[in-house]
Amino acid sequence: MSDHGYFGQYGGSFIPEILYSSQQQLLKHYREAMADPSFIADVKREMQQYSGRPTPLTHCANLSAQLGGAQIYLKREDLNHSGAHKMNNVIGQGLLTKRMGKKRVIAETGAGQHGVATALISARLGLECTIYMGAHDIERQYPNVFWMKQLGATVVPVTTGSQTLKDALDEALRDWTSSFEDTHYLIGTSCGCEPFPEMVAGFQSVIGEEVKEQAMAQIGAMPDKIYACVGGGSNACGIFLPFVGTDTELIGIEAGGRGDGVGEHAKRFNTDQAKFGISQGYATMFLQDDQGQLAPTHSISAGLDYVGVSPILADLSDRGLVRMSSALDTEVVAAFKQLMLAEGIIAAMESSHAIAGGLREAASLDPSQNIVINVSGRGDKDIFTIAKALEDEPFKDFLRSYLEGQD
Repeated sequence: MSDHGYFGQYGGSFIPEILYSSQQQLLKHYREAMADPSFIADVKREMQQYSGRPTPLTHCANLSAQLGGAQIYLKREDLNHSGAHKMNNVIGQGLLTKRMGKKRVIAETGAGQHGVATALISARLGLECTIYMGAHDIERQYPNVFWMKQLGATVVPVTTGSQTLKDALDEALRDWTSSFEDTHYLIGTSCGCEPFPEMVAGFQSVIGEEVKEQAMAQIGAMPDKIYACVGGGSNACGIFLPFVGTDTELIGIEAGGRGDGVGEHAKRFNTDQAKFGISQGYATMFLQDDQGQLAPTHSISAGLDYVGVSPILADLSDRGLVRMSSALDTEVVAAFKQLMLAEGIIAAMESSHAIAGGLREAASLDPSQNIVINVSGRGDKDIFTIAKALEDEPFKDFLRSYLEGQD
C-alpha cells in the first residue's frame, strides 16, 4: 500500500532513535500478522461477535424526499459497539498487541471515542490502559472520560498547548519513548510514523468493503458519491480506500469552524494556512503560523480539530482522487437537526460535518443518483455541546438543579 511508509511525498518515519527498534518490531509483527490467515480470522470474528459488524446501510427516504435530489444512504458506524468506527481499529491493534506479547497500551483521544474503544478492548483482552486526552476536550466530552475510567483505564489530562488532540498525541509519544519495551502505542487515526497510517486505514477499510457489498444488494449499483468527515482521517480512509480508482466520487468534509481566520477552523485543504511539514513522526499538511509553528485550531467537534491530516488523504488529494470541502459549525448543527428530525438518527458532531456536506450537494443531484454518507459515530457523547449550540435552556436548568441537589 505504501512505499516504505510514504504516500507520495507524505508519511515516512521521523522518530527519535530510541523508538527505532520498537517501530521495527511493530512493523515486522504487523506484516507477519497480515499474512497470517488465523490472525485475520481472529480480527473478523471479534468485529462480528464483539463489535456487531456488519453495520447497516440505511436509506433515508424521508430526507431524500425533502431535498428532492439524490437518494441518501447512511453507513451506520454509529451502531458499532462503543458507538463509533474506532472499534474497527482497536480490535486489530489490540489483537496485535497480544501477538507481540506486550501487556500495556497507550492511546491519545480527542472526542473520547477512540479512548472508550481502547478502554473496552483493553478490558476484553486484559491489557493495562493509559489514555491521554486534552484538558479542554475532557471538559467537552466528560461522559466518555467517565466510561474510560469505569473500564479501568487511567485518563491523563494534558494541560499543555491548546489542550486538545494534538497535545494529547504529543504526550502519548513521550510516554512511548520511555515504555516501548512493554507498551504498544495504539494510535487512533491514520497518522504518525510507518506503519500506523497504513495499519489504521487497513483495519478501517472494512467500512468501504461492506458498502460495496451492501450497495450492490440494496441499490444494484455502486454509489455515485461518498462523503466522510476528515479530522485525522481514519473513517474517511476506511470508507474511501476500497473505492479509489472507481467511478464513485469521494468527498471529504473538514471542520470549517467559525470562519477562515487562523485558529477559527481545522482545514488542511483549500487554505493557504496549511503547509507541508514534519511533526509527530511523519510528514503531511499541517496548519502553521508564519514562523512554521503548529497553529491553533477550532471545531464544534472535539474529534475534528487536529492540526494535521493522514498522509494517505493528503496524497489522494494531490492526485485528484478525493475532493476536499468543509462545513461551518452553523451548517453542522443545522444538518444534525435535519437528520434527527427527518430520520430519527442522532449523529455525532464529527459525522454531522459529512452530513452537512452531503445534504448541501444532494439537492442539486438527480433522484436517480445515490450518495452514501459515513455516520462515523453517534451523538450521545455530544449532548453538552449540542445543548449549548441549540441554546436549550431547559437542559441548562436541569443541570443547575441536578448539581444543586447533590450531597
